[in-house]
Parts: sequence; C-alpha cells; structure tokens
Amino acid sequence: MDQNEKKSLIDFPCDFAIKVMGEAKENFSESIIEIIKKHYSNFNGSKIEMKGSSNGKYISLTCNIYVTSQKQLDKIYIDLSKSSMTKFVL
Repeated sequence: MDQNEKKSLIDFPCDFAIKVMGEAKENFSESIIEIIKKHYSNFNGSKIEMKGSSNGKYISLTCNIYVTSQKQLDKIYIDLSKSSMTKFVL
C-alpha cells in the first residue's frame, strides 16, 4: 500500500447508507437520485427512505447504495455535497 493511501474501514464492495438532508422541495428526491445514478447507474430510487421534519420544511433521504470502492463513495459524497439543494450529507 502506498504511504499516501489510507486503509479503509469499509470492506468493498458493499451496500452503504447515505443520508441526504435538504429543503422539502418538489424535485429534491429526483435531483438526489440523478446525482447518485451518475456514479451507480443501477441505483433503485424506489428504495429510498424519506422522512420529513416536524414543521415540513426539511426532508431527509436515506439512500442505500452499492459501492465498489472508497473512490466511488468519495465522489458520490462530493457531488451530493456540491448540490445547491442539499444542506447536509452524512
């Protein structure tokens, strides 16, 4: 292993849950699905768990994604975080 590489705590490939939070806008989930599909074309958006905030202003999506590498996972996180629709990505 190269000294610049970090040992991952995740054994790839695996299913990985990413939680994305943003304002409850009409096309929020479609936008998130589109971003994820750039990195994993077989992503099944129908299995997303959605939960609204108590006042209905925000929504959180739990997206279970099959990832094959740390690099792929990092790219998904970066693109989700760059989106103007997202507030947090966990």
